[in-house]
Amino acid sequence: MRASFIFFIIICMGMTGTVLAAAKTPEAEAAAAANDEYEVDTFHTSAGELTIYFLGHGTLYFEFGDMVIHVDPIYRYADYTEMPKADLILVTHEHGDHLDKTAIADLTKKNTVIILTEECKKTVEAGQVMKNGDTQTVQDIKIEAVPAYNIVNKRQGDIPFHPKGEGNGYILTLGDKRIYIAGDTENTPEMKALTDIDIAFLPMNLPYTMSPEMVADAAKSFRPKILYPYHFGKTDTSKLVELLKDEADIEVRIRNMQ
Repeated sequence: MRASFIFFIIICMGMTGTVLAAAKTPEAEAAAAANDEYEVDTFHTSAGELTIYFLGHGTLYFEFGDMVIHVDPIYRYADYTEMPKADLILVTHEHGDHLDKTAIADLTKKNTVIILTEECKKTVEAGQVMKNGDTQTVQDIKIEAVPAYNIVNKRQGDIPFHPKGEGNGYILTLGDKRIYIAGDTENTPEMKALTDIDIAFLPMNLPYTMSPEMVADAAKSFRPKILYPYHFGKTDTSKLVELLKDEADIEVRIRNMQ
């Protein structure tokens, strides 16, 4: 009798485990897979937890409460068939390492909002254009478009790699946290005038964006609490750490964002 009872309990436990495994949603399984593959940082905000996945180069993935936010999704850096569909997609500009029409299509569901530039709109017709200086709110998230452009670094013919007015950086207000994703830019006057930035992603690879010295100059001006250099290619990130070592209120975090 006792042996039969124990056997019954074991069978029930096995059945329960099967039911729980089957109850996992595709979104939950995708998030768990991403968590295993990429570096992840989590922040507490007044409106819930913010989790940032560092996918590579200029490509990021945020989870904020029930929202999924993808920034410059590119198949070169992630397999989006294995990731949750987006509630919000942000595209900073039209260059091939930031704009991937296929990735955007694969992440899009019925109510996905796609924010992009006028140049990107030529490729992704479903997107909503934000111009430099625009502000809008999507599902209670305030989005500000910040100019992203070159001043010093130019290609042949004296043409900036990123002309003024064509690219956006974005500031997202998530609860009580302001996150600045700069896009491809230099340390512009608009960037240096920013205030109350909690987390900043600044690009650092010459000749297309900034040197460590330019990133340090920008950071000392608008003073983000946490600074992630990203889009940094083969740049020696230790130079930036050294340049900002005496800035006690700016924490520099290096992640796998070549």
